Amino acid sequence: MQIPSGATVLQEPIVETLGREIIDGVLSPGDRLTLEALQSRFGVSRTVMRDCMRVLESLRLVYPKRRIGLVVQESRFWNAYDRRVIRWRLAGPGRERQFTELTELRVAVEPLAAAGAARRATAQAREEITSLAQQLRSLGEAGELEKFLAVDIAFHSLLLRASGNSMFAELDGVVAEVLSGRTHQGMMPFHPREEALAEHEAVAAAVADADGPGAERHMQVLVDEVRAALEHRLHNGQLPD
Repeated sequence: MQIPSGATVLQEPIVETLGREIIDGVLSPGDRLTLEALQSRFGVSRTVMRDCMRVLESLRLVYPKRRIGLVVQESRFWNAYDRRVIRWRLAGPGRERQFTELTELRVAVEPLAAAGAARRATAQAREEITSLAQQLRSLGEAGELEKFLAVDIAFHSLLLRASGNSMFAELDGVVAEVLSGRTHQGMMPFHPREEALAEHEAVAAAVADADGPGAERHMQVLVDEVRAALEHRLHNGQLPD
């Protein structure tokens, strides 16, 4: 059954509030949530509240228990790849672990994805990757961080999709959230580092030249630098509160 658009507008802030409360630990694993109590709290109909809980259930943040209602789920069961869960974790008290996990995922996947793109990308994708790298250079030098972020997301997402690996392609939203999180939490310099801009260009050039080993090598350098920068921040307690 399709949810009416009006109900969707009502659902979004409720799902956001409850999702953050679960991930931040305000609501603890095992806590019971009843539709009646939630209806009273948010002042919405039973239908709207039920639809909200279905969303949280799909994220595996809650689960139904017979004769009990809905119960808050342990973190090990959460849908760790959902963009909302990632975003809430990056904004919550567990941000250090989430940044670390996402960075480790990038280190493991993106060099192979770049190599795959060098071997399998279409001519159009190769041209677009080259163009995106050029835009990153221009926007980075100009200090246009929001525009830089949008192009950076497009660059990394295209590499994942062009890799020819459907499982890598499914991670484009994950990478988009970690790139957004780094920028919006003040972890990106006003002017991106020259080394980072150069490595983006080198990855793009290798993909354009169908140089798989070169694309993998340059992407490895890029994500290793990201990991080193994160580890430096963690060591010096420089992640935002």
